[in-house]
Amino acid sequence: MDTNCLSTKQRILIVDDNEYTLRIVHHVMQKAGFQVWTAVSGEKALKILDEKGLPDLAIVDYHMLPGMSGFEFCQTVHQYTDLPVIMLTAVHDEDLVKYALENHVEDFIQKPFSAPVLLARVENVLDRLGRFGALPLMQVDERLAINFPRQQALIHGQPVALTPIETKLLYVLMRHAGEPVATEFMLRRIWPQEVAFEDRLHVHIHRLRRKIEDNMRPFPYIVSKRGRGYIFQTL
Repeated sequence: MDTNCLSTKQRILIVDDNEYTLRIVHHVMQKAGFQVWTAVSGEKALKILDEKGLPDLAIVDYHMLPGMSGFEFCQTVHQYTDLPVIMLTAVHDEDLVKYALENHVEDFIQKPFSAPVLLARVENVLDRLGRFGALPLMQVDERLAINFPRQQALIHGQPVALTPIETKLLYVLMRHAGEPVATEFMLRRIWPQEVAFEDRLHVHIHRLRRKIEDNMRPFPYIVSKRGRGYIFQTL
């Protein structure tokens, strides 16, 4: 994969309609060495993703009113990516926390929060899931590029439409490029709110391969490893 298309700094997107919170979190993340993007609404955050690509992680306020809620932002983004999200809220509700962790986010932090704890949790999520910030056009090699926000593969510059599931599959595999990704892990990340089985995953992988691969390439991008899952490989 072309490392020139990866951000030199890990990137954090902060989405919060409270300007004070936005400034505090921005300061903490920037001081820690992250490149930081900020948005005061979910709609503006989606525009940033379309223009700048995907961050390594997003820190999202639960309410973000007026406009879409934090959950709605997560639902929109997670249709086509597996972007890690840490959610902030001033609401102390155990059912809300449980729902968020089961369906949308990697961690949940209640306001007011400690800056060192927030930073530690960000690092923990990135260490666990990998660090993967993609520019709007992610160049895999001379033949293939991926535009995640627009759900497109470009084969020799020619756009090929991807479904949201195909785009999300690519995101999960490319986030762990060169390493086997277990089938069970992929099922949980692609369909977190459903009971899904291997056959369903195989069908989508097969369709994705038909779109991005051809017989002229020395080896396929996506390789099945018996008992280990799938690997996204590049030259």
